[in-house]
Amino acid sequence: MTESGDKKQLLHLVFGGELSNLEEVQFRDLSSLDIVGIFPDYASALLAWRAKAQQTVDNAHMRYFIVHMHRLLDPHDKAQK
Repeated sequence: MTESGDKKQLLHLVFGGELSNLEEVQFRDLSSLDIVGIFPDYASALLAWRAKAQQTVDNAHMRYFIVHMHRLLDPHDKAQK
């Protein structure tokens, strides 16, 4: 049995950084990316993303993202979130 019981882990990574421009996802400085963490489900990742996005709302170039790691680890996984 997994730590979360019978519920399947759907790992999500939350990270962000300052973009070079607002037209594309190109980070100004890769060494200063903010790795918020890896979360066991979309709901907890979304909470972390919202908190970080709110903290940086005054910086238009700062962006945070949620990466669906479970889709990268198992591309045949049918789970949407």
